[in-house]
Amino acid sequence: MNPTTIQLIGAILFAVAIVHTFATKFIEGFAHKHPRHAGIWHLLGEVEVVFGFWALVLVLCMAVLLGKDEATEYIDTRNFTEPLFVFAIMVVAGTRPILEFAKDCVRYTARLIPLPSNTAYYLTVMSLVPLLGSFITEPAAMTLTALILRDRYYSAGISKRFMYATLGVLFVNISIGGTLTPFAAPPVLMVASTWHWDFAFMFNTFGWKAAIAVVFNALAITLFFRKELATIQIPSPPSGTLVPFALTLVHLLFLAGIVVFAHHPAVFMGLLLFFLGVAHAYERHQDKLILREGLLVAFFLAGLVVLGGQQQWWLKPLLLSMSPDAVFYGATALTAVTDNAALTYLGSLVDELSNEFKYALVAGAVTGGGLTVIANAPNPAGFSILREKFEGYEIQPLGLLIAAIPPTLVAMAAFRLL
Repeated sequence: MNPTTIQLIGAILFAVAIVHTFATKFIEGFAHKHPRHAGIWHLLGEVEVVFGFWALVLVLCMAVLLGKDEATEYIDTRNFTEPLFVFAIMVVAGTRPILEFAKDCVRYTARLIPLPSNTAYYLTVMSLVPLLGSFITEPAAMTLTALILRDRYYSAGISKRFMYATLGVLFVNISIGGTLTPFAAPPVLMVASTWHWDFAFMFNTFGWKAAIAVVFNALAITLFFRKELATIQIPSPPSGTLVPFALTLVHLLFLAGIVVFAHHPAVFMGLLLFFLGVAHAYERHQDKLILREGLLVAFFLAGLVVLGGQQQWWLKPLLLSMSPDAVFYGATALTAVTDNAALTYLGSLVDELSNEFKYALVAGAVTGGGLTVIANAPNPAGFSILREKFEGYEIQPLGLLIAAIPPTLVAMAAFRLL
């Protein structure tokens, strides 16, 4: 490896950004110690701002060392489709008509499960909606699941242990639950076309194993916290006018359109702008749109794209030095410190990989997608929606990591042993 100066700077800044994500609570403390500059400390204490901030530092370094034109060209050659898509899908999926429709689907499904109503509802939310992510995309599934959990369980004052355990299972189940199809999970999407993985291949190779792991994780956490679930007082739903079915259908069509044109930002952003007009015209049937949360998540992912573009020089040789068995565990671990789609994308650039290596790389990437907030593109969406219910509006990265380890081990067993 012979990295350039910019590549070395990029690797150092990437490492600093990862440390920064674990230090946001500490940085927030400076706001109280130095109230004169509290604003900047609050800004740097936002997890969603971290990678965007250090990406800006990288671009400034490039401008100084290489010149404005090369720095601009680097930004122009980055692919920001994923951040834009996550923003668009979050805004539409987080609206009252879509959320009420999803709740109705969960409610009707939960009635078929021979468990107490609240327990059955929780089990359905943690299993069915993540698996639906294979069809409505993982960011949409994450947004819907997080909003349902926030309104029904996190707002009911559940224990801190239950909050973190739910978050860990949610992130893992979303990451593996999108592997039933070739287009819904970002790490699969990066390689499906290059490696000719179609619907039949994904379901037969990954999908049924992922479904077993998702249901097992959901059932395990439901049974473990069944006593607390039985005592939860469900908050009364906010008052509002009944959403007409026709308006719900229109929202579903906008959601479907954004999913179908997920690779064409000019199209799905145009649909989003059109949708905002419809939402404004029927404000009485809307809650507050999650524009701020969506923008912060998009900024986070965009920063990850910019910083991640300078990591290929060390990631690619590291991956290729591993055997198929080692790459599974290596990809699972590496995913915790870098976006899992970046790992699989690097693999797609290499010719003549064995089928065993391809399977191990993707399986490891999706398995580790719940360990940290940066591991999988939809994670920041769930993080942004749920963190307001945690003490001090702060989700501890170490707490998330510990909570995600048990469901991650289940996913590892499913992909390696089944």
